[in-house]
Amino acid sequence: MDALGWNIMAAAAGVGLVHVVTGPDHMVPFVVLARAQGWSAGKTALVTALCGVAHVASSLLLGGLGLALGWGLGRVTQWEALRGEVAGWILVAFGLAYAVWGTRKAFLHRHGVTLHAHNGQVHLHPQGAGPHVHRAPADSPVTFWSLFLLFAFGPCEPLIPLFMVPASGGRWDVAWAAGVVFSLVTLATMVAAVLLLRAGVYRLPLAGLERWSHALAGAAIAVSGLAVTLLGL
Repeated sequence: MDALGWNIMAAAAGVGLVHVVTGPDHMVPFVVLARAQGWSAGKTALVTALCGVAHVASSLLLGGLGLALGWGLGRVTQWEALRGEVAGWILVAFGLAYAVWGTRKAFLHRHGVTLHAHNGQVHLHPQGAGPHVHRAPADSPVTFWSLFLLFAFGPCEPLIPLFMVPASGGRWDVAWAAGVVFSLVTLATMVAAVLLLRAGVYRLPLAGLERWSHALAGAAIAVSGLAVTLLGL
């Protein structure tokens, strides 16, 4: 590896770190959903890592496809920008939908009815009606797959030039090294930041708002999506 390769890898590490800590969409959804759905630290880390893998892998695939088709960096960057705008609005829609569901759940609970999910169907149970065997929403895979697909569709724009520029010059060793370094730093930063923020959120005195946890989580996700889409964070 020559000096150019080491410089690009150093840049990949720095950019990978900065693009996570300055992007609320890389952290907020996992933190608020972990709090609302009662995920353990291990499950939170696993969900974050898997979504992060989907996030960086989709951009690497797009960059490789662009090179195979003879696309220039500008064209691939345009596709990434378009994906980013669409993904931002999808994140907003996901947050709003989750907030609406959480609000409905909170009102049903207030009026003496609990809301549970089982095999993709919603069931109502009057409080005091006796025990039931349906699983709570925290065990549902719907939330995970929604996040996973959202991050798979969402672009990782800073990775594209770090990968495509050396690859277009025939330096595939540097391109893949930059991709690996960027991906590892991104994943490590996402998991570490999410776990730290989760620990902080769990220390907040939110017992009085427990009934509204899902609604608040959805609202926070929608706001983070708006911040990314409208403010470019």
